[in-house]
Formats: sequence, structure tokens, C-alpha cells
Amino acid sequence: MLPAQYQAFYDQLTAHIDPARLITDPTRTLAYGTDASFYRLVPKIVAQVNSESEIAALLALAHQHRVAVTFRAAGTSLSGQAVTDSVLVTLGAGWTSQEVLDGGARIRLQPGVIGQHANNTLAPLGRKIGPDPASIATARIGGMAANNSSGMCCGTAQNSYHTLSALRVMLADGTVLDTGDAASVTAFRASHAALLDGLSALAARIHGNPALAEKIRHKYRLKNTTGYGINALLDFTDPVDMLSHVMIGSEGTLGFISSITFDTVPDYPHKASCLVLFDELDPCCRAVTALKADAPVEAVELIDSRGIRAVQNKAGLPDFLYGEIGPSAAALLIETRAPSAEALAEQMAAIDACVAGFAPAANSGFSTDSQVCETYWAVRKGLFPAVGAVRPVGTTVVIEDVAFPVEALAEGVRRLTVLFDQYQYHEALIFGHALEGNLHFVFTPSFDSSAEVKRYNDFMDAVSELVAVEFGGSLKAEHGTGRNVAPFVELEWGSDAYAIMRDIKKLFDPHGVLNPDVIITDNDQLHLENLKAMPAADPLVDRCIECGFCEPACPSNGLSLTPRQRIVLWRRINHLQRSGEAPAELSSHQSQYRYLGIDTCAATGMCATRCPVGINTGTLMKQLKGASPRPDAARWAAGHMRLLTAGARLGLGVRASAQKLLGKPAVQALNRSLHHTFKTIPIVPLGAPGPARRLPTPSAQGEPVVYFVSCVNRTLAEGRDGAASVAEHTLSLFAKAGFAARYPDNLDALCCGQPFDSKNAADAAELASSQTAKALLAASDNGRIPVYIDNGPCAERLITAQREGRVDARLKLYDAASFLSEFIAPRLSFTRQLDQLALHVPCSASKLGVGGKLTALARRCATQLSVPDIACCGFAGDKGFTTPELNANSLKRLQLPAGCAHGVSMSRTCQIGLTTHTGVDYQSIEALLDACSDPA
Repeated sequence: MLPAQYQAFYDQLTAHIDPARLITDPTRTLAYGTDASFYRLVPKIVAQVNSESEIAALLALAHQHRVAVTFRAAGTSLSGQAVTDSVLVTLGAGWTSQEVLDGGARIRLQPGVIGQHANNTLAPLGRKIGPDPASIATARIGGMAANNSSGMCCGTAQNSYHTLSALRVMLADGTVLDTGDAASVTAFRASHAALLDGLSALAARIHGNPALAEKIRHKYRLKNTTGYGINALLDFTDPVDMLSHVMIGSEGTLGFISSITFDTVPDYPHKASCLVLFDELDPCCRAVTALKADAPVEAVELIDSRGIRAVQNKAGLPDFLYGEIGPSAAALLIETRAPSAEALAEQMAAIDACVAGFAPAANSGFSTDSQVCETYWAVRKGLFPAVGAVRPVGTTVVIEDVAFPVEALAEGVRRLTVLFDQYQYHEALIFGHALEGNLHFVFTPSFDSSAEVKRYNDFMDAVSELVAVEFGGSLKAEHGTGRNVAPFVELEWGSDAYAIMRDIKKLFDPHGVLNPDVIITDNDQLHLENLKAMPAADPLVDRCIECGFCEPACPSNGLSLTPRQRIVLWRRINHLQRSGEAPAELSSHQSQYRYLGIDTCAATGMCATRCPVGINTGTLMKQLKGASPRPDAARWAAGHMRLLTAGARLGLGVRASAQKLLGKPAVQALNRSLHHTFKTIPIVPLGAPGPARRLPTPSAQGEPVVYFVSCVNRTLAEGRDGAASVAEHTLSLFAKAGFAARYPDNLDALCCGQPFDSKNAADAAELASSQTAKALLAASDNGRIPVYIDNGPCAERLITAQREGRVDARLKLYDAASFLSEFIAPRLSFTRQLDQLALHVPCSASKLGVGGKLTALARRCATQLSVPDIACCGFAGDKGFTTPELNANSLKRLQLPAGCAHGVSMSRTCQIGLTTHTGVDYQSIEALLDACSDPA
């Protein structure tokens, strides 16, 4: 039950926003209210907005009822700026438009665009956006702008503030200003003259105080996101420019950014990275100073001795980092980029010469191998979660973010290390963007007692005094002020600057409706309140730090819960069960968790591929689902696949005849009605084809290959209109390339076991896969002949089982992408190309690590290839038939280029879902290659 003030707000808001997008139940408000910070606040209402008009209505009612509003994009912020116990406003399904301007020199982005997606759009033009936070594959543009994101390579010159070209913002009173639209600016100057005059007056106050002006200039030579960006009042003379740049880094406390245009920066194609080890910190930091002054470096990351030891379990590092590391040692990860290979070679030589002058203990030398460089940078990005993953259960992981003047970097590292020891945070480690003097330090405090909270508080007081007062640095270099540092803003800036910031807040938000207590607060204990508990839930997920990196890969994101939210809720359920607290809340969570958490989880494991510590939330959901309730029936089915596939083909034939007689819409409606009454009857999507034809006879001439035709491809035809089967296209390719396929004996009775595994029928799954493995071993002459598996999920299951020792190691198992790349494509001549082609890389290909091979094959068949970032389509085996809303939810984000009429993948069920929801025929990779090639 909402408090009266919020109930009145809610009731009136339903006239403007669909009540289905206004969340008030305790289960989803807890889950949706979580972000990556170490604070936990549960909103009373979560509003999912789809337009500026909805936000304007919401803000008007918030003023009327004095209800606080907090905006959230991806929820990857770390300082508590995106949590609230009032109204949380999140972005609905839209807000993802991108518009490339001036040939790529600029790009206009809505706030829901993921940062990496913007870079993917710009990559063919050799450009990228300036900000490059470690969370760029998850963080959204709205949050990146609201927090003045920078990152590892952009320094201060290419952060959000300095690459801002234009901004569209809605202020607290609902007025929209678009600084890229002259008419909008003119109208705003007339309607909001008082606000603009107020900004000019604040600028005059700074100019009239030379000491303050110099302090501001000094502070913004460093990375600094503590407080408002009052450098805008010095950098610009036009108050409209001041306004737009003050909005950057304002953390949702001054308005809502609905569009931003960035000036882009070059993304040079030639890159190289190296790792350098120093026995002592001082020469390491002197090398950083020299590199900043004289060397053509793109990024220089410092890792302290504790950080090096924390990643010694990671593969792919230079040998010298696996040995004994002294307490004063430090390493530098250096990257340089250039427009040409020749320029890159010159830059590498110059950097090596510079570093050599400081007598490093070891140097890996520069590598231009993209995989080696990605390994180095993945290890650096993994330092934060590396600490979080090994923390004691129940503790919280905290990452702080300070900046010292670069000339004081060595002393700053030493003094921070002394504080770690003094306050007994012995697990803490330091890393950071050394060129800017920007250091991150990670530690794992426990907030389960007043003594532990006091220890944390005393430590933070000491850090603040050291960084902000003694060294004149930044308490928040790039993570934003949030709730965490709001009580310390005045300490860092002094009373004069803080008074300016308070006046900015009053100018923009006189009633304090927008994100109160963030950046500006009267509560000097704010950073100690609402600290997040991390109770034990299950060993499978206890390492989760709730960073949210998993969320873009999750097909249920926006439908039910994401992996992060599933873990948050499961933690709460377990705590309530152990404590006996709040039985009504527990009952609410338990009643909703079956659908929100378990039933709508695709369980494909794509979350693990994005998780910094490899957590597969789907494994927990399968465990909670429980064993199959009908194991005997599953075992019978595993032993009678011939009968099941024949029955399925018969059913598809009846459906095809009915569609001709009654029409597709009528048959679809009847199908859904029957499914509603009899859950065992699947919903067959409109994009599903008819029954497959009888398997063709392979050619007897050529090199032998065993061809395992998956049960799904033995059942379903290739296209919606009954085109040739996958097997026909595959055999055609084999013949062109000089291969003679042979089927394993009793093929119609074989199955990889995946359908049974997805139902938790473990015995049936093992029976099916073992029968198939035996048949393949016999057909392949005990492993002498390679085995081709024509459906990605089937290949992934059998290859994974082999890696785990459950399938005979002698078998040479190949997924389609690998075999076609290695053996077939080199023997073909690609004589035909499609104008445009969309590729879906299925989960199975990603987990097998063959997405690159699949992409390369598709690229040979198209003038323009589009690879949308849909990590998992949500069809998820048979969930596309039983829980079709999951597939629909995932693919609502799929945007194909205009005029694209062809798609391709290597998973039959994925192709069905993609065809259904795009209207574009998605075919198998075999059909595509067959259509575009001739024998070489």
C-alpha cells in the first residue's frame, strides 16, 4: 500500500503512463531499484517512460505532490547516484536512436544507447565517441553524460564534457532546450532569462574571486567529478553553453538529458599494447610522468603489487608477472595507436626508449596481436571484480576513485597503502589511469555491525583528508559524486565553490524534486546510511557484485528480471527465510519468483560471457526449477526419437494444410487457444517452416566426413515456404568441395540430448548423448573421420560434453562454422553476393568461440553485413514454443538496416524466432554459402 502522497501521485500519473509500466509491488521495486553501488534503497514506484511527454507529465505531478524523482539509465554507476526510496524513472523500450552526422565527425544519440553500440556504428568510419569507461559495453549514453564519463584512454581532453557538441534536455519545470536547434535556443532565452542571468551572475562571482578561479582551473586539470562542473562558468561566456556543460556530470539533479550530440574522435586501426614491470614504485611513477610529457601513448594503466598478485591466476600474461612480486613493485599497461603501421612502429620505439630510461625489471615488448592485447586489457578491467569474487561471503565490494596531481602519484600510492594497513583492509589493491594521476582502489568492507561501519567511516575520513586537503586532489575522478561523496564536496572544494554549487541546484531545481541528496546534501552521515547487505544466497552466485554487466546479454531484460535482479531477489528471499523477518514480503517474493526468475530465464549462459567473474545465473535458475517431474517419460522419449520426430513432421504437415485452408492468422489463434488450455501443446511461431523432406542420399565420391543431421533439422524444412532442407544444402556444399558425407547408423533415432537437458531430465539427456556418441564413433572409424554437426546448440552440447570427459575424446567434432571455414570455404569460389545481409551469432557459437568464423563466412556472401548486438534471441531451445514472450522481448531491440531482406544464423530455432519477429527470412549458414558459391 502506497503512502497517501504517493498514491495520489500514482493515480494521476496513470492518465499519462500505462499502469503496466508503473511498478509498485515489493518484488519488482526491490529488483529494479538495484544499481552497482554499495547502497540499497527500494523505490516506492518505478516508472518506465517512453517519451518526453511522459517525463513532462511525471515532473509536473512530482512538483504538485512534492515527490522526489531519480533518473536511471543502465544502473552501472558506483557512487549511489541512481538509487532512491521515492520514484525511480527508467527508460522504456525506445530511447535507442542513433544518427551519424558530418560523415562521422559527430553522432546524435538518445540516452538509452549503449556506449559500445555507438562505437560499433562509428567503427566503419574510423571514429568513436570520446568517453571509454570500463563499463562501456553496458553503460548507456544518458548515464555516461550525466556522470561525465571518461575512462582508460580518453583522459580529460576526450571526456563527455569536452566532446559535447549539443544537448537536448528537459528541465525540472518540463521545459525542453535543444542547444542544437537555433529556434529552441531563441525561445529558451526568452522564457528562461532569469535562469540564464543567474548562471551569468554565478560566473561573475567566480571571475571576481581570482583564488577561486585558479582553484577551479587546477582542479579540472585533473580528472574531477566531485560536485557540479563549475568549470563551465569559466570556460564559456554564453550562459546557454554554461547550462549545457553544467548538465554534464550533474547526475540527474538538474534535468533529464533526452539526446546528446558528441564530437567523435579518431579510432586508429593500428594498435599495440605492452606490460612493463618495475621493482620499485618511484621509477614506475617517474616513467609515467615522462610518458605523459614526451611519448605518443594512448593509455597508461598502473597496477600495484597487490593488484598484480590478484591476477596471477589469469592466463595469457607475460611470464615475469607470475613470479614473486615484491611489496613495492608496480606494473604499467601501455597502449599506443596510430593511423598507419609505419607510424605505430615509430611510436612503439619511442615509448620503449622512454621507458628504458627508468630501468624496468621486465618488459613484455609491444604486441600488435589483437588477442594478446585484449587479454592484457581484460585482466586490467577484471581487477575490480577479481577482488569482489574472492571476498568473504556477506561483505561488500567498494571501489573508490581518486586523483592526485601526477607528480605526486608515487607518494599518493604509498600513503593510500599505509591507510589500508592502518585500517586493516589488507585485501585492498590499487590500479588506475596513471597519466591522469587517477587511482582506483578496491576493498571489501563488512557493514554488518556498527563497529565495521565506524571503521569504514574513519577510513573514508582519512582518505578524504589525504586526497582532497593534503594533496589538493579529487575524491571522485570519474565515478561521480553520488551519495558516497556528497558529504565531502565542501571539504574538497571549500565554502566559496560549494556555495556556487548550492546556488546552481536552487536555480535549476528550486523545490528539490530531482535526485535529492545526490551531489548536494545537508546530511553529513549520508554515505553511511542504506549500506547494501550482501547475504549468502547460493555458492553459484555469491560472488556477484551486482555490477550489471550481464544485463545487455539477457533476453528477459525488460520482460521480467535480469541476472543481476534475479540474484538480488534470491539473496533477499534467502535472508528472509533465515531471519523470519517480514513474512508478507517473503510470500510476495516467492509467489512471483517462479515466473519472473525461473520460467523466463533463457538459461543459455550468455550472462556468464559478460560477467567479469563468469557467473552463470541460468545454472541457478535450472537448479531452482528442479528435476523433470516425468523422468520416465523423458527416458522413453530419448529412446524413441524416430517416433517423436515423425510425429512432429506429421503435426507440421497438418498445420501447413490448415493454414492453406483457414489462413495463417486463424490457425495461429487456434494454436494459442489450445496452448492456453493444454500447456503441453506448443505455440508454433508464424516463422516456423513446414516438415522437412526425407534425407537425401549423399555422394559417394570424395573425402569422407560423418554428417550428423540434428533432430531439429530432420524435422523442419529450411524455409517458411518449404524450400530445400539444411541437409540438401550441406550435401551440396560437401560435393562442391570434394567431400563424401556418410550418415551414422540409425540416424533418425539419435539426439544430442539438449532438449532433455533443458527440461532437467538428466538421465534422458545422458542416454541420448551417449547413444549419439557411440553411433558417431562407429561411423567415424573410431574417430579417424571428422564429424560435422549442422545445428549450433547440438554442436555446443556434444563438444562441451567431450571437453568435460563425457564423450569419447577420439571423436573429431566440428560445429558448422569451424568445419565450413577450415575445410569447405577454401575449396569454393564465391561468385554471388547479396546486397545486404543480417547475421545473428547464436549463443552456442559465442560459447564455442566461433562467432568470428561465422561472421567471416557471412561476410563473403554480402556487400554489406550487419551484425546486431543480440547476444541471445530468447528462443532458448523450446522456450520460443512455450514462453514466446521471451523471444519477442529480446528481439524488440533488433534493428535491421533499411532494405535488408536476408538473414543468416547457425541455429535452427533461432532462425525461426528471427524470421517471425522481423519478417525477414533467416536461413542456415549452409544455405547461404550454397547459394553464393561454385566449386573452386
